[in-house]
Amino acid sequence: MIRVLLADDQVLMADGLKTIIDLEEDMEVVATAGDGKAAYELACRLKPDIALLDIRMPVMDGVESARLIKKDCPGVIVIMLTTFNDEEYILHALSYGANGYLLKDIQADLLLEAIRNSVSGNLFMTAPVAAKLSSGLSSIYTSVGPAKMGMPAFSDREKEIADLIEKGMSNRQIAASLYLSEGTVKNYISEIYAKIGVKDRGKAILEIRRYMEKGKDDNGSPPEGNV
Repeated sequence: MIRVLLADDQVLMADGLKTIIDLEEDMEVVATAGDGKAAYELACRLKPDIALLDIRMPVMDGVESARLIKKDCPGVIVIMLTTFNDEEYILHALSYGANGYLLKDIQADLLLEAIRNSVSGNLFMTAPVAAKLSSGLSSIYTSVGPAKMGMPAFSDREKEIADLIEKGMSNRQIAASLYLSEGTVKNYISEIYAKIGVKDRGKAILEIRRYMEKGKDDNGSPPEGNV
């Protein structure tokens, strides 16, 4: 049973989400919160599998709540569910360790799929969010200027998988694309995480993108040996 904590200051939205989730045989809502502080406290006390957080809430916003939850309750998977498709919100939430970022106009079946995928260790973002993330990262690293260092010492297969992680593909999608088993993909991803010093998918995407941008030479092409 996947245990879910809901945090949304809009009662109607929270009630609707609770109904959708509780109808699933493999999920249950264990608590609801109307602000980010209450969500953080409930997450630490109840240790749910998933914390589904709105962004703009009273007392404490969802991004700060996500930061505290991932800091003090790292085993809790955090998914942001919001109406705000804003680059700054997305980057901050993912940098704090959020495992997914969804917009509230998502279809119910995709929301349930995202919850199940996140338990399997996959990052889930809706297409508009992925596009915003890509745009935001490009703007940041373009303003920083050419970089001097490239990727860590990845094997050829690790380079392929790192590239697909950066594109937002799930473990299952990567496995299908490269004709590997999901278990093999997970092992490669563990090695990639260790080499770049991260423990979750969101930070991995940010770090891989950072190394890729830093590895570009003055002509805009990655130096040999980098992803």
